[in-house]
Amino acid sequence: MSALVYFSSRSGNTARFVERLELPAFRIPRDPDGVMPAPTTPFVLVTPTFADGEGRGAVPKQVIRFLNAPERRAGLRGVIAGGNRNFGATYALAGDVISRKCNVPVLYRFELAGTDTDIARVKDGLDKFWRTECLITA
Repeated sequence: MSALVYFSSRSGNTARFVERLELPAFRIPRDPDGVMPAPTTPFVLVTPTFADGEGRGAVPKQVIRFLNAPERRAGLRGVIAGGNRNFGATYALAGDVISRKCNVPVLYRFELAGTDTDIARVKDGLDKFWRTECLITA
């Protein structure tokens, strides 16, 4: 299995979600000047959504900075997006934006810090995803 790379805002929702997965993970720093992780294996990105009412700004700036480096973006295999259903059409929109721009699948969407059901589904789904990924790239 490969790793997760994630960004979490001050709310900590995404960090709590990733911690509950109990999988290897690297955090994109909140500080814009922080040192970015440099994963050496394929990874799935987990990100919250920061969209205004029109959907602008859905992908956090630090995630954009992380993905703007071709050597980091090359390892991206999928995205899991968090959000808040109260925001309607922009719920977990960051996943759709990253999926389109980086040509990777949206693997899952979760609300806030996720539920126990979300955690179980993502663990199972990632296990299957990485096994399939290995078969395809072998």
